[in-house]
Amino acid sequence: MPKPNYDYSSNTDLYTNMYEQYYFKNTPVKRVKPVKRKIKRKNQTVLSRIFLYLITGLLLFCILPYSYKTFIASILPHNNKVLLNIDYIKLMYPTSVYLNHDLFLGKYVIKDQKYKKPLMVNIKESKERYGLKNSLIALAGEYKRIKPSIYVWEYEGKSFVNINADEAYPAASIIKIPVLIEMFREIESGKFSLNDTMVLEDYYRASGSGKLQYSSSGVAHTMDYLARIMIQNSDNSSTNMIMAKIGGMPEMNRAIKRWGLKTTRINAWLPDLQGTNITTAREMAKMLYNIDNTDILSNDSKKHIADYLSHVKNNRLLQAGLPPEAILLHKTGDIGFMLGDAGIVKTANGKKYIVVILAKRPYNNLQGKDFIVKASSLIYNNMSY
Repeated sequence: MPKPNYDYSSNTDLYTNMYEQYYFKNTPVKRVKPVKRKIKRKNQTVLSRIFLYLITGLLLFCILPYSYKTFIASILPHNNKVLLNIDYIKLMYPTSVYLNHDLFLGKYVIKDQKYKKPLMVNIKESKERYGLKNSLIALAGEYKRIKPSIYVWEYEGKSFVNINADEAYPAASIIKIPVLIEMFREIESGKFSLNDTMVLEDYYRASGSGKLQYSSSGVAHTMDYLARIMIQNSDNSSTNMIMAKIGGMPEMNRAIKRWGLKTTRINAWLPDLQGTNITTAREMAKMLYNIDNTDILSNDSKKHIADYLSHVKNNRLLQAGLPPEAILLHKTGDIGFMLGDAGIVKTANGKKYIVVILAKRPYNNLQGKDFIVKASSLIYNNMSY
């Protein structure tokens, strides 16, 4: 029998293929999902994270805004509306722009000037009159809506009363006392005289008290006339003219610093209806006390000041609480929510004292006036003994 042409037993590949086909055809195969290899990443260090945050912050806050303003904003359509950027600090405190000694964090600030020796001397105090103080506190207790600041000092025994006397209060028209004092100091230095004149211009006009605001422009007035109506009629327009003659608010505030006053400050031209011009009862008393200081004012200047202060037309506050025989040199102030009076009183038996009463109150509340009148009477009766 002849041999077959093909040897199946020697062809293992064919055998294997036939076996695999038979096996896999008749045997179910369980498929196994491939195992994914987990790659362990190294933890990022704290330093690299910080660096990433810095780069992100630089991009968000520096590079992108700069790119927008420099490149993108220039090609975008513009809005023709003009936006008003109001600086409320400059609006409320005009002197903050030019009356300054230092610049801090881009803001103008007023740095206190330190003088070797203040021009004004302090009031020498002995003992406090606790009986009078308690009586005034009890009186204030009857006026729940009034917050008073009181300072009283008598010349003979140097006794005093202090009730919130170092707390800053709106000065209102009482701020005209330091303006008057500095005006005479300027006169004594030879810068001008009482007979010199100033022309009323529209920018000096001020609403509120005083009739000068209704006068014609271009009319010249003497410094004596302006000072007189500033005190007697509490004229705001004449006050602005005198302050301008002195050198404005900057020079007034420098003078106040030279005197050694720490709180009193002029921040606005009159009328200061917002109450930004401030003082304290003690510092106002100190100014009144130093009118007699010959290192501050001459006797001639003192006579003029006494004449002005003794003819104030507003007699409804301190004056209303005094008997007819008492002598009062004073200046009143009223801006609605603050009412005050500051002066020097000479009693019928020759005793002399300084009294300053400032009263915060609800706007135009009559209790403020009633309190000052009763407090003035109470103080006079106590000081007259």
